[in-house]
Amino acid sequence: MLVELRLDAWGLAVLRDDVKLIASELVTNAVLHTPEREIRARLTREACGVWLGVWDSSDVMPVRRDDGDGLGGRGLPLVAALASECGAFRALPYGKWVWARVERKGV
Repeated sequence: MLVELRLDAWGLAVLRDDVKLIASELVTNAVLHTPEREIRARLTREACGVWLGVWDSSDVMPVRRDDGDGLGGRGLPLVAALASECGAFRALPYGKWVWARVERKGV
């Protein structure tokens, strides 16, 4: 809900569905894979879209699986398909950010 409100306020409602789905995937992964369950999310407006990052306290970096076998493993390929670019980096003193940049098409 907060993602929708912020995108609307920024005049970026056109990105709403993709950003909501990406946020859901990144936060779900953080909750499932972080023992301490400490997570943070940041949504930042950029010139042509937004940057969405989710921090969690685990030092284990995400692994993208493209095989689609089993119940999990589809989230990061989905994020990559919807985002203009995405990735992950370690944070200091611990944890990591998993992020996605979503840009308006045709800009």
